[in-house]
Amino acid sequence: MTMLMTEEDRPHAVVSIVGMGGIGKTTLARKVYNHVEVRHHFDCLAWVYISQQCKPREVVLSVLMEVLSPSKDERELIQKLDENELWKSLFDALKEKRYLVVLDDIWRSEDWDILKPALPRGRKGSKILFTTRNRNVALHADPCNTPVELSPLTDDESWILLSRRAFPLNKTDSHIRSEEFEKLGREMVKKCGGLPLAIIVLGSLLARKQSLDDWETVHRNFFHGHLKGLQQLDHQYGAVNRILVLSYNDMPYHLKPCFLYLAHYPEDWEISKKELIRLWIAEGFISPLSGSEEILMEDVGEQFLEELIDRSLVQVWRRDYTGTKVKKCRIHDLLRNLCVGKAEEENFLKFIQPSLIENSGNSLDVTLVTSMPRRLAIHPGKRYVHLKGEHPQLRSLLLIQEEVFINFHISNFKNFKLLRVLKLAWNVRKWHVSGEIGNLRHLRYLRLKCIGEMFLPGAIGKLKNLHTLYFQCFSRIVVPNVVFKLERLRQFVIKGDGYPWTKSGFPWWQSFSSKNIETLKYMSVDKKLIENNEALRLSHIQCLGIIFKSSEDVKSILLLMIKLDCLRSLSMNLPLEKSSSFSYLDLEPLLQFGHLSKLKLVGHLKEDPHQSHHVLKFLPQNIVKLTLQCSTMTQDPMEVLENLPCLTILNLSSFAYEGRKLICSANGFRQLESFHLNKTTNLEEWEIQEGAMPRLRRLSLSLNFKLERLPEGLRYITTLQKLILRAMPSSLTRRIEVIGEKGGEDFYKVRHIPSIQISDRIADLLIHEAVFLKDVKDQVESLTAELKRMQYFLKDADRKLEQDARFQNRVSEIRDLAYDAEDVIDSFIFKAAHQRGFHGIVKRFTSIFTKPFHLHKIGVQVKAIQTRLEKISENLPAFKIPGDGKASSSIFKVQQRLRRTYSHVEEEDVVSLEVSTKD
Repeated sequence: MTMLMTEEDRPHAVVSIVGMGGIGKTTLARKVYNHVEVRHHFDCLAWVYISQQCKPREVVLSVLMEVLSPSKDERELIQKLDENELWKSLFDALKEKRYLVVLDDIWRSEDWDILKPALPRGRKGSKILFTTRNRNVALHADPCNTPVELSPLTDDESWILLSRRAFPLNKTDSHIRSEEFEKLGREMVKKCGGLPLAIIVLGSLLARKQSLDDWETVHRNFFHGHLKGLQQLDHQYGAVNRILVLSYNDMPYHLKPCFLYLAHYPEDWEISKKELIRLWIAEGFISPLSGSEEILMEDVGEQFLEELIDRSLVQVWRRDYTGTKVKKCRIHDLLRNLCVGKAEEENFLKFIQPSLIENSGNSLDVTLVTSMPRRLAIHPGKRYVHLKGEHPQLRSLLLIQEEVFINFHISNFKNFKLLRVLKLAWNVRKWHVSGEIGNLRHLRYLRLKCIGEMFLPGAIGKLKNLHTLYFQCFSRIVVPNVVFKLERLRQFVIKGDGYPWTKSGFPWWQSFSSKNIETLKYMSVDKKLIENNEALRLSHIQCLGIIFKSSEDVKSILLLMIKLDCLRSLSMNLPLEKSSSFSYLDLEPLLQFGHLSKLKLVGHLKEDPHQSHHVLKFLPQNIVKLTLQCSTMTQDPMEVLENLPCLTILNLSSFAYEGRKLICSANGFRQLESFHLNKTTNLEEWEIQEGAMPRLRRLSLSLNFKLERLPEGLRYITTLQKLILRAMPSSLTRRIEVIGEKGGEDFYKVRHIPSIQISDRIADLLIHEAVFLKDVKDQVESLTAELKRMQYFLKDADRKLEQDARFQNRVSEIRDLAYDAEDVIDSFIFKAAHQRGFHGIVKRFTSIFTKPFHLHKIGVQVKAIQTRLEKISENLPAFKIPGDGKASSSIFKVQQRLRRTYSHVEEEDVVSLEVSTKD
């Protein structure tokens, strides 16, 4: 800590922790990183994993994301930057800050040389913290600082650590006092070489051995047994590897394939628990407990994961919003080496890393004839991968994604007849999934992703064993109605860009056949659902996302859904209209959703002036996590929300509140731990009374344009660990800044908070809007005229389609072109309107992007649309499209209204859905 907090005035001051794998470098670095004094000392902090396969772009991107804490839209914009822009963005974001960046597990000096240009001198005292196994890497980065070299534990320290792990507190101390146990334990722990990782794994193994005979068996196998697979591991860790292999051999049969499955993932990968368990189920590793229903398989999977954690073979990395269940997990490098070695030895798995394979071309042909693995994992890379030949033995094919796409081609789905798991992402604008996918009759898990439109074939209805369907794209998804007839379907999720809608009024729920569906996102509903109690088909639903077509249907549909006893998570998209004819919402049925713990409401919550109670009065009392988005409430919601007894996480975002003042009363929000307040246009005053929010740990404020002071009561919340201020008024951030040794006039309110993260001030976020508007104005005006021509063509498209089938393709093509044109125009209008209305405040994080980047982006979009329009314009005269045509209330107008209505749907809400009735 002293080395980190010494204020050296030189560029790239590096503090390094050096030691062999498993000695505790990351553990020490994490303790220092999270220390209160360290978090107070630095303006911003970031942590990123490097590993042997360093990917510089992803490293810089991860640091930038932590420094800026961007919104979803901003993340997407940042991810589109090229390498020069990305390096410059991080440099500019850090250059005026005192920062700490941790580069965990860096292996090569060359990796540091590539990353170094993105890290500026910063304010005096900025530091970079390394953890590395190579002392030369540390000295290369900073010859002036002597690395901190971790020594192995002594024999006595090793025995103490082993005792704590092998003899839990709920056991008697007789084992510890037994000389026989201690003699065996000391002999074994001595072979651990003082490495904490090996000692903990050995201790977890011995904790399951109750008798002295059991310990003697472990001792005998450890010293004299033949442990198959050791030859595949690093000889530098010989004795340690014996312990790890011994622990693997001790696993019950049902756990071994679950452990080996972790070899799919790259080093230091954050593994989603939810996805991992669903893959285990699809592979057949998990079966229902004897006498239990299939619906309990996820619970069995959680038990398996917890057992791997108890054995110290898997690390908990992040817990969910309840703070009790695992959300993300990881596996240590040494354990992953064991996992990969065993998986390859048993032909369990093979993985391909296109970026590491020496090949002069851009394509890579893969043929799995000799190895015949049961599973294939493809790690991200820039090459075009072509899987050739027949692979009748293959059970799973996974593309491990990193928010990027690679080009991947399968020549023939018929070559994979035993496939149970298929997870692919394809870098194409329009993906017509081959009908041959219907030959994969054993498929249980299907996850497809592309950057454009996705069209699914009717043959998907042949996949009778499907448990999980997950589709994601950045445009519409066309789904055949046979999808809803898959009886074994348990998870059905669709994500994309746009609004969910169904074609020709097709009621998807009438075809829904699965009795065990647990997750369903994101489907539109209306009053027809009430007929014949259709919602009862979802009796096992746990996570549901729905979109209401009309506010008048909300109460009646909610009344029907009360009978869904298994429902735990509910997301509802409400209509956004604010007209006088828009009905008042009646959410009273929500009060009877006694098992609901997670609720998200997106859309306008119209307040009835004739009612004395708040529109949120009827929220379920057991809610743990609540998100309100685009609610446009004018009445202070805190008077209701602060009395929810279980509320732990609260998100008010995207104009959820449009009032002037918020009041958090004394003794309110007794359980609240995280609060995010985002995008308020009128909020000027926030009062927190002493005694409110006594458990709050994290507070995030962003884009609250008129909030110029933090509440006085913030100083009473002593539990607060992190405060994030993003794109807030400079008058607010100046009041809490520390310049030299002196804090601002409001610093006393926040001085007790260990971590305060302030993104660039609004003054720093503005670009020259006038220049932007001047350069693009003519192009957008021209595009607007073209859009009117397209609207005129589309206004009577439904009638023309009935008269002439030739119009079908043309309508679809022009509609998509009109959508794109509308997006560019709306973007331009948004910039212009907010530049005038909010003096440019809404332009977020623009200090990290250059003006040419914005101009180039708009210019490219306009040019692309004009090029596409030119290709079809030769046919337009035949359709009688005059230049001054105006759109009427037609297909386009209706779709445009819907599209705008649901344009706020975020990544976790779903996307465009079109249901085809042809199949």
